[in-house]
Amino acid sequence: MKVGKILGYIVLTLVIVAAVAIPATVGIHPFIGPRKRAATDRAYERTPLRLERGQYLVGNVAACLFCHSPHDWTKHDAPTPTGMAGAGAVFPLAGLPGALTAPNLTPDAETGLGRWSDDEIGRAIREGVDRDGNALFPLMPYERYRRFSDEDLASIVVFLRSLAPVRNPLPPTKIIFPVSYLIRNAPAPITSAVPEPDTSTPVNRGRYLVEIAGCADCHTPQKRGQPLPGMNFAGGFIFEGPWGRVASANITPDAATGFPYDTEAMFASALRAGYARGRALNQIMPWESYQGLADPDLLAIFSYLRTMPAVHHRVDNAKDPTECRLCKAKHGAGAEN
Repeated sequence: MKVGKILGYIVLTLVIVAAVAIPATVGIHPFIGPRKRAATDRAYERTPLRLERGQYLVGNVAACLFCHSPHDWTKHDAPTPTGMAGAGAVFPLAGLPGALTAPNLTPDAETGLGRWSDDEIGRAIREGVDRDGNALFPLMPYERYRRFSDEDLASIVVFLRSLAPVRNPLPPTKIIFPVSYLIRNAPAPITSAVPEPDTSTPVNRGRYLVEIAGCADCHTPQKRGQPLPGMNFAGGFIFEGPWGRVASANITPDAATGFPYDTEAMFASALRAGYARGRALNQIMPWESYQGLADPDLLAIFSYLRTMPAVHHRVDNAKDPTECRLCKAKHGAGAEN
């Protein structure tokens, strides 16, 4: 048998093996595109109640405008330039697999959501695909936002429609290979109603608020994009950008290393003023966005976090970064764990 024919059989065999093995490992959606449903012509009725609720959720709980606005990162409250709230921004977080832009959420027809339907906006928020059906990078926490009730989603869309349109051309998001294909696994359509959450107790109410605020995403250390088992809310996730290099705090109720807010009043003060025990919170912590949280919601969040398992994990950004055996990252006081 000729060498060329032998090599041909080898190549064919490798192609067949890859065609079977790769989809079995990562699924078929990186190759055929994300799961999605067709957008509908559904439009949400604009009511004062929805407008008020949407403003509260977007501006305070989910802090959408924090990520989707430019900031002066040199200041403690990272202010947004006048008239640019929700106008989008290039996200300056170091270590991303590519260049990420948080899109313009204002109803500008050319650079924002002006030509999007209500259902296309809602589908992007909860299901993770853009107007053209492309997968959104999961730093946009649509997997968390799947918990938004249908009414809360409607309220958010109504509020976004009310923003003053801002023309703000931005570069498109460009994610490197193979991540650009692997993220196609993340979106999932919602095909049934999402009811109102159970908020009958402060803990239940706090659970809903913490989930849609994504507190665990920032306060749980990760490895290869996955949370480390047993380290929920234990801090150590590294944020590096124009605000400096900082590790998220341990917000579990561990007496020695966690939850630095002894009382409800201290907790409320930290989230509203950006200081904990006299120490300034780094501006990447969107405390300024949480200033408008209602007292019952702040206290509900406090109550829920108190129910989390305590994790002994010392994180102190006032100290030099050292290797941590628990979260495998370098952060202040890491060597003390």
